[in-house]
Amino acid sequence: MRLSRLLSRSMAAIILASAFISLSAQEEQIDKDFVPHSGQAGKDVIWVPTPQALVDKMLDIARVTPSDFVIDLGSGDGRTVITAAKRGARALGIEYNPNMVEISKISATQEGVSDRAEFIKADLFESDFSRATVITMFLLPSINVRLRPKLLELKPGTRIVSNTFDMDEWVPDETSRVMKDCDSWCEALMWIVPAKAGGTWKMEQGELKLFQEFQMLSGTLHRGMNSSTITNGKLYGDKITFEAGPDKYSGIVNGNRMEGTVITGQNSAKWSAVRAGN
Repeated sequence: MRLSRLLSRSMAAIILASAFISLSAQEEQIDKDFVPHSGQAGKDVIWVPTPQALVDKMLDIARVTPSDFVIDLGSGDGRTVITAAKRGARALGIEYNPNMVEISKISATQEGVSDRAEFIKADLFESDFSRATVITMFLLPSINVRLRPKLLELKPGTRIVSNTFDMDEWVPDETSRVMKDCDSWCEALMWIVPAKAGGTWKMEQGELKLFQEFQMLSGTLHRGMNSSTITNGKLYGDKITFEAGPDKYSGIVNGNRMEGTVITGQNSAKWSAVRAGN
């Protein structure tokens, strides 16, 4: 009797597993007659193709080279990924619609870039972007803002380019508009992921306190009994620039260290700083 119950449970488990596999297969089944069309429903947004002229512009302002790894969020019919691959970059498209993924793979093969262009069916909010040196996207502003914390954790210097839509308070570092061969959705916006420079830093000259809002910096430099307000403070990836009184600082942020050159009038000198507590 006990053996019979065990066998019954095993059979039930096998049946349930088979049913789950069958259901999953149905959900992932590819429609061989599928034809993409502008305005078709998607998981988070409807799909509207990016004009090829803007695809080119987005990759231009991101300065994509063969050394880059491009990830396109919501890759649709694959045109951005394929264009990046034609420029010699490695590129990955993340797309939720399995039919679009299959169409993209076929197009990449037809264009001769399947060795550099990869497409996966996945949810953007559950995907890993850490390999990217360039992120491209054509998503709604609300989606951009939801993704923003994740994007800001990418390696400093990672370029993020959006078709038309912004990221709310995070002001783009560069914008560019296509003036020909584009009737709608013709603006590219680019952000450079900034290093984390906010906090208190110990310098040979004194103490530097920086307040960071995305790539913008403010704060004070205390030198003995004197204090100077930080002006024109900005991060461009891991590159930092700011002014304190007559002194113009530039340098590189590397984790808990910064170093660079300070110019006062016609004179220049080296400077360095260590994050307080390190």
